[in-house]
Amino acid sequence: MINNISILKNITILYAEDEESLREITLNILKGFTKKQFVAKDGKEGLELFKENEEEIDLIITDVNMPQMNGLEMIKEIKEINPNIPIIVATAFSNTEYLLEAIDIGVDKYVLKPIDMKKLLQTMSQSLLYHELKDLYIDKLTHLPNRNRLKKDLEQTKEDLMALINIDKFSTINDLFGENNGDRILSEFSDSLKEHFNKQDYKIYRIEADKFAIVCRDEKKDIIEFKNKCKDFADNIQKDTIIIDDNEIDLAITIGIAKGDGNRAYKFSQRVIAYARSKFEQVMIYEDSFNIQESFEENIKWVKKIKNGLKNGNFKGFYQPIVNNKTQEIYKYEALIRFIEDNGEVIAPFKFLDIAKKAKLYPNIIRVMLKEALLLIKNKNKRVAVNISFEDIASSETRKFIYEELRNESQYTNLLEFEILESEEISDMQIVKKFIKDVKELGCNVGVDDFGAGYSNFNMLTNLDIDFVKIDSSLIKEIDHSKNQEIIVNTISTFSKEFGFATVAEFVSSKEIYEKVKSLDITYSQGYYFGKPISFDEV
Repeated sequence: MINNISILKNITILYAEDEESLREITLNILKGFTKKQFVAKDGKEGLELFKENEEEIDLIITDVNMPQMNGLEMIKEIKEINPNIPIIVATAFSNTEYLLEAIDIGVDKYVLKPIDMKKLLQTMSQSLLYHELKDLYIDKLTHLPNRNRLKKDLEQTKEDLMALINIDKFSTINDLFGENNGDRILSEFSDSLKEHFNKQDYKIYRIEADKFAIVCRDEKKDIIEFKNKCKDFADNIQKDTIIIDDNEIDLAITIGIAKGDGNRAYKFSQRVIAYARSKFEQVMIYEDSFNIQESFEENIKWVKKIKNGLKNGNFKGFYQPIVNNKTQEIYKYEALIRFIEDNGEVIAPFKFLDIAKKAKLYPNIIRVMLKEALLLIKNKNKRVAVNISFEDIASSETRKFIYEELRNESQYTNLLEFEILESEEISDMQIVKKFIKDVKELGCNVGVDDFGAGYSNFNMLTNLDIDFVKIDSSLIKEIDHSKNQEIIVNTISTFSKEFGFATVAEFVSSKEIYEKVKSLDITYSQGYYFGKPISFDEV
């Protein structure tokens, strides 16, 4: 009887008809073919239903001659709100006056009363092109306009004030509670947005999985007032937990606000979110002084330089001496990565290491460092320590590379050490234990690096088969005049001696600091007092 029956079953209609018996008969038939129906007894009620449910309604069927507001008057109002929605007029009046007026205000099609249901369903089917197009612009989960709609709307305006809202770490919520519950959370979150940002003043969009946009209908709205409105919303979200099947789920969000022509407002609000996170700000307005564009350009430049540098050998190991506190003789060197520019300039890792991690290039740098350390051991017979993170240890590919290198250079591994960064990132202690066991069997020593750097776990030390503990620079750099730091370092030193660990003090930059760590029976010292990192040739 009708084409595209499966598509028809997915649509929501608004049906307006004042004659009760006809309304009931037609509605009962429509229920069998459409997903949802909103029903109005006159044009005024139909208009109100459309205003309340605009985002859901795909198609309108309306009588013409109705009390309070007739069908054509209702259609005029609706077309002001959404000129694209398909409307079918059902009327007993076949004269040209009504039909011409209906066509003039944008009615798609009409059927004559008494209604032939086969004809009506065929007419509805023919109008479903709009429904297919609508899917390009409406998010199916929240029924909010999507990214396509946002971009189209922004192209039609000269100035926009908008905010992008990002739910923090939403992927973790999906991992914990499952994607179905994640979708329920997003639906509730979108309802909260609709409640806080009323449709008269704001347009709301869902542009990605956990990203939403708010655009002010009045582009002249005060930006500080808008920021305060966004801040209130963020505070409410953080304060009110979402309940899913008796589970309380806490959300936090970051909001970036920008003003400008559509493309610039969208682009800058995206950029300021990342900047806000780096500054631990919940809501932030974009300002040109942030130099975010320059920051992105610098990132792009460094990603390219890192890739080329890995191919062309620009990454080199530099080596900082670690001395025996009793003899002041060099016991070993820590291998530290440097990027050597083509002009010979030496670039420290703070310039590129975070970018390498975010660009998934960091594992390649670890491989370079291991090869550089082994090169120094082979050529100059020096003991060398290499830093390694839990992320490296957790990577099966990185572990495989390390084991192969150690087996290939087995005659030199007795001079190689690994320093494992002690941090909250260590989520699987069994992997770490296995790695320590494996590399020690291949001849290496293993220690814990940066112990005491805001996160310390003495219990972890007792459960790992390590040889030394490196005390973080934050506890050493002021130890010569800070009693609190002295007490903490003394506790670490005493604890380490009890369990047979050697200790290394970082950031020993003066004679006074050296004398203090020596008095606390720290085994080794590393810092500018004994030497800066130097190149392979200088060792």
